[in-house]
Amino acid sequence: MNKLIDCFLPFQATDEALETIRELKSSGLVDRIFLLTTSDSDGLPKGCEILHTGPLHTSATLQRIADKSEADYILLYTRHDRLKLGYLALQRLTDILDSTQAGMVYADHYYLKNEERRPAPVIDYQEGSSRDDFEFGSLLLFQAEAFKEAASRMQTDYLYAGLYDLRLKLSQRKQLVHINEYLYTDIEADSRQSEEKMFDYVNPKNRPVQVEMEQACTAHLKDIGAYLSSQFKEPDLNAESFAYEASVIIPVRNRIRTIRDAIGSVLKQQTSFPFNLIVIDNHSTDGTTEAIREFADSRLLHLIPDRTDLGIGGCWNVGVHHPSCGKFAVQLDSDDLYSDEHTLQTMVDAFYGQKCAMVVGTYQMTDFGLNEIPPGIIDHREWTPENGRNNALRINGLGAPRAFYTPLLREINLPNTSYGEDYAVGLRFSREYRIGRVYDVVYLCRRWEDNSDASLDMEKMNAHNLYKDRIRTWELQARIALNQRR
Repeated sequence: MNKLIDCFLPFQATDEALETIRELKSSGLVDRIFLLTTSDSDGLPKGCEILHTGPLHTSATLQRIADKSEADYILLYTRHDRLKLGYLALQRLTDILDSTQAGMVYADHYYLKNEERRPAPVIDYQEGSSRDDFEFGSLLLFQAEAFKEAASRMQTDYLYAGLYDLRLKLSQRKQLVHINEYLYTDIEADSRQSEEKMFDYVNPKNRPVQVEMEQACTAHLKDIGAYLSSQFKEPDLNAESFAYEASVIIPVRNRIRTIRDAIGSVLKQQTSFPFNLIVIDNHSTDGTTEAIREFADSRLLHLIPDRTDLGIGGCWNVGVHHPSCGKFAVQLDSDDLYSDEHTLQTMVDAFYGQKCAMVVGTYQMTDFGLNEIPPGIIDHREWTPENGRNNALRINGLGAPRAFYTPLLREINLPNTSYGEDYAVGLRFSREYRIGRVYDVVYLCRRWEDNSDASLDMEKMNAHNLYKDRIRTWELQARIALNQRR
């Protein structure tokens, strides 16, 4: 006899929702369908049970689901749109769930956009998939007992982070298995470009959500032995002598439209100390090389590496290991600008004032013409002295500009990649050292069509996210080992 599924879905009285209900009922594996709603039962579909709850992402709703379910499996459909199941999809989901003894399975799927069906693959869950925006798709199938066990350990009544908390707790004792087969079809609801979505988590409007997400992540890190207290090594910032107090590092390839502006914003800096600018020109072919040579300034060091296999991280390593690199290496992307002539002084002062090995600044989002665009000022307040090193394992970025104490950066080095290299080295620094903060706007992050993360296709986004999850996995493992040694 087939095991049966209890289904739970947020309900709005729409034709799409009614079609989803019919689709689930026709599968032959569904026992009961619960509609999560605040409405009265009049006019709601027959053959369904009403569960008066808050939104699906609240702890209270998930605990109600755990209490109500009596079947072997719990299925959550997280959207209000129409769901179209693939042929024998629920049979396949339950079979893999049983075969792997996982706590949850999720699958690749399709989505409809402008009447065109497009693939929506997702990625494997790993230990470092601790970011709260991990994309599972809209159809989640759980072993009911595993769901209930995880729900029983949810001790905080979250309004926003309930589902995040549940899957973190589930992952501590069970696998979350990705089925790389296309098992259902969704309707595309969020049609924004990838570069718009990537800044959701720093939007100030989402601050109450972020506070809860940080709380859930911190509790998870404590549960698995990866949490780090606010005790830091203090670097000796005067251990070595340098000809320059600071070096601005700009890796560049084919940025003829922006490189002059970037260089100009550095050379106009006013400081109480000597500094230089190291531009690592990664074999540009569009006139960027010639544009750099236009600047007759002794502070500008123009390097063209002998190697042709360098990503952005590799170019950074070339600059940092150059004998003329200063005591502090300060980032500037070739697309961007410092906000005014005091940025470099502000960043260097933060090292001494906060006794830190790395500093993260605050930036403002602008268009190509330097007009502010949403979400505006991004200050990354999640990088708190108390918990920033832990919360960094939940988010996908660190802020800008980033600055490093050069002797330590020469030991750690950046991975030779062109995506995630800054995040990896930031996590590594934060494992041992304080991350200093500058909350004034010191950097202009210019968005335009040639940004490296503009309008990424799904395959590229998945590759980026998979790599950052891998970075987090390695860092989690290192922190667990560090705590065990202690």
